Amino acid sequence: MSTKERLIPGPDHPITVAPTGKHVVVKAGGKVIAETDSALTLQESDYPPVQYLPLQDVDADVISPTDHQTYCPYKGDASYYSVSTADGDLENAIWTYEQPYDAVAEIKDHVAFYPNKVEISVS
Repeated sequence: MSTKERLIPGPDHPITVAPTGKHVVVKAGGKVIAETDSALTLQESDYPPVQYLPLQDVDADVISPTDHQTYCPYKGDASYYSVSTADGDLENAIWTYEQPYDAVAEIKDHVAFYPNKVEISVS
């Protein structure tokens, strides 16, 4: 049985998690599916910042878990949700780390959205 590589953020690959401090709205198919003033901004290395919203602030009626999973050596195992819209399902449009590694423990019970699948506004 192989062990997954586990890495700690550092100067060569920094990761920060901080309160966004702004109102975040996520729309899919023209409909608001998530809205919060409690989002977190995760900044990883030189990647674009990612908004993590509390799962409780997402419309539970439009999301469903999928079997898709990925792994990040800095954050842990990710699981996914699809979003149902009037135009069809957006497969694996949301990801979450249910048991994130200690370095990003704040994102537990939060979800992130692929910006190419939904509309995310921060104001």
